Amino acid sequence: MIIWLASYPKSGNTLLRSILATYFFSEDGNFNFNHLYKIGQFPNVNSFLRLGLDVSNENKIFENYIKVQSEVINSDKNLKFLKTHSSLVKINNCDFTDNKNTAGAIYIVRDPRNVATSLSHHMGIDEDEAVNIMLNNKEIIPKTDKTTKTFLGSWKIHYNSWKNLKDKTILIKYEDLIKKKKNSMIKIFKYFNKLGVYNSNLDMVKLNKVLKTTEFKQMQSLEKVQDFTEAMIDKKTNTRKSFFRLGPNNDWKKDLKKKNIEKIEQAFEKEMIELGYI
Repeated sequence: MIIWLASYPKSGNTLLRSILATYFFSEDGNFNFNHLYKIGQFPNVNSFLRLGLDVSNENKIFENYIKVQSEVINSDKNLKFLKTHSSLVKINNCDFTDNKNTAGAIYIVRDPRNVATSLSHHMGIDEDEAVNIMLNNKEIIPKTDKTTKTFLGSWKIHYNSWKNLKDKTILIKYEDLIKKKKNSMIKIFKYFNKLGVYNSNLDMVKLNKVLKTTEFKQMQSLEKVQDFTEAMIDKKTNTRKSFFRLGPNNDWKKDLKKKNIEKIEQAFEKEMIELGYI
C-alpha cells in the first residue's frame, strides 16, 4: 500500500521525505541524500517502462496509473512512501489512484506567497511567471527523463483535491514542520497508527537524531559538499542551483511584489483563511 507524500512544488516535500527516509532507512538516524532517494516519485518513467508502456504516449500513461501502482509499485505488498506533485483529480477521465493502492496521504501545504518566491528561484523564472503558474487551473508539469507528464493545476485546485481524500489525508503545514518539527512528526506517527500501517513503538532517540541532522542549516551545508540531483540546472551557468537556499528565511513580505501578493490573496482567499495564512 502507498502513503502519498503530496504537495504543490516548493512546499516542504523534500524536508518531510528527508525525515521519514532517515528514520525508516538509516541505521543511526543521521541524514544523507542517499536515504532521501529511497522514497521515489510518481509518476516515474521507469515504473511505466517496466510494464512495457510507451512513455511518449501521455494518454497511455494516464490510463495506466492504477495498473502501474498495482503491478509494479505494490507488487510485494509492502508499505511504500511515494512523493507526488500531481493533483488528485481525474486526468482524461482516468483516476490518479484508488483505495486498493492507497493507504493514505500526507499533504504538505505552505503559504502560497512563499511558494511563489521559492518557485521563481527554483525554476529560474520571473516572479510574475511563477505566480501565473500558480493561478493556472490547467498547469502541467512537462515530461522529464525521470518523470512523465503530470497534471499540477493551480495551487487552489491542488490543495482542495488532496483535502477531498478526507479521513485518509493528514494535513501538515510547512511552517509547523519548521517551527514545531517534533510535534508534527509525532502527529504523523499517530496517523500511521490510526491507519494501521505502523504499529511499532516510536523510537524517540532515533527521531531526535533525525530531526537534528535534518535541520535546514545542516542540509544546506551538506549540499555544498554532496551533489543533490533534485536541484535544477541553471541554464546560464550549466551548474546546479542551490536547492536549500532560504528555507524558513524565505519571507514574501520582503521579496514579493505588492501586485503579486494581491493576486495570490484574491485568488486563494478562502483556502488561505481556512489555513490561517490570512
